Amino acid sequence: MSQITVIKRDINGQETWRYQGKILHQDGNKLILEAFFDREDSIFHSMPLHKGDRFVETYYLDRWYNIFEIHARDDDHLRGWYCNIGHPAILDGNVLSYVDLALDLLVFPDGRQLVLDEKEFKQLPLSPNIRAKAC
Repeated sequence: MSQITVIKRDINGQETWRYQGKILHQDGNKLILEAFFDREDSIFHSMPLHKGDRFVETYYLDRWYNIFEIHARDDDHLRGWYCNIGHPAILDGNVLSYVDLALDLLVFPDGRQLVLDEKEFKQLPLSPNIRAKAC
C-alpha cells in the first residue's frame, strides 16, 4: 500500500483540508484509500466522529462525487457513509485532490439519509453545465 496525500479544495481552488491516506486499490478511474479522521471528536448530524475513526474513501477520476465509508475507531463498526458532490478527483503522483461543491449526502446504516448544504450549493457561482454535472 502506498501513501497518498488528499487535498480538499473549495470552489476557488483554495486548500481547505489536507491529510494522509494509504491506497488500498486502484483500478482505472477508481481509487480506494484508507485514512483516519484527524480532527477532534464531534457529533455531526447525530453521527459521532472521533479522532482516529477509519475512513475507506472511494474517489473517481471521471465522476462528480466521492464516497467515504466511516468506521468507529474503537470497534470498527460502520457509522455510515458520507458522499461529497464535487469535481472529479485529480491524481498527480502521490497527491489526490478534488474541488468540493458543498452539496453532501449522509447515509446511516439503518437507511436514513440527509441531504446537506443544499442552500450553499445553490449559492455557488457555477455554470449551468457544471451544476448539471454535479446534480
